[in-house]
Amino acid sequence: MKNILFTLALVVSFSSFGQTAEEYFSSGNDKSDANDLYGAIADYTKSIELMPHRMPYNNRGLSKSQLKDYYGAIADFTKAIELDPNYTLAYYNRALSKAKLKDHYGAIADYTKAIELDPNYINAYNNRSFSKRQLKDYYGSISDGLRTLELDPNYRNAYVNIGVSKEELGDLNGACADWKKAAELGDTDAAKWVANQCN
Repeated sequence: MKNILFTLALVVSFSSFGQTAEEYFSSGNDKSDANDLYGAIADYTKSIELMPHRMPYNNRGLSKSQLKDYYGAIADFTKAIELDPNYTLAYYNRALSKAKLKDHYGAIADYTKAIELDPNYINAYNNRSFSKRQLKDYYGSISDGLRTLELDPNYRNAYVNIGVSKEELGDLNGACADWKKAAELGDTDAAKWVANQCN
């Protein structure tokens, strides 16, 4: 995603600054890929100063999130959304940062918006399932987990979320069935739960 080119407007050269907004953006992506997150943030900031655009705000938010600056990340994702209210990825990324701060209501609102914009956004369904589970909305969590599995029957985290929700609802047999499937798909936690709780 990070390497998608800017719109043609960003190709305009800012000769007085030596580099274009696009060049700073590309450099920021390279630094992010090399795990130089502070350097990436500096370059995304220069890109924004030259030409405010949703993508450097989004990617700067991702770098801040990796540094656990979730409030700073949310501010950048919010700015990206202000620039493009239909920017699905920014809603999703903002939701992830909100979830890290345990703002699961806020996360669910952003996952829901991402799903409205892209009804097949499988990661948004899965992570909304997790946030609903954190709020003890177990039926809602199961519903989103099932939708995730409709889109990808081998999405192991969906089986984990569904299984934990079923356990919380007192359906251990159902939980075990889901955990066994997750374990078959390689989830080590689910394998431990099967060994300890399931016949």
